[in-house]
Amino acid sequence: TQPYGLLHGGASAVLAETLGSVGAMLHGGSSKIAVGVDLNCTHHRGVRSGLVTGVATPVHRGRSTATYEIVISDEQDRRVSSARLTCMLRPAAPGAVAP
Repeated sequence: TQPYGLLHGGASAVLAETLGSVGAMLHGGSSKIAVGVDLNCTHHRGVRSGLVTGVATPVHRGRSTATYEIVISDEQDRRVSSARLTCMLRPAAPGAVAP
């Protein structure tokens, strides 16, 4: 939480980037790595307690980039944050093992 007891916007951004990056990684497959190049977050309401849920939906899945819209909602299914993440898909290093 931030000093006022609300879910920190940075925590929402971390969740959004994690979900979008996993989507981009799955899209790119084992021959590519996903590197975040743009993250935009809008925070709509504060959350003081409970759980939040994030859902990443692909907007664009190309050969060199992947963009996801991520919606973070509270337990009453109210939108807390909206985010958009674009990842660059780069070739994995030869011989590297994907995590």
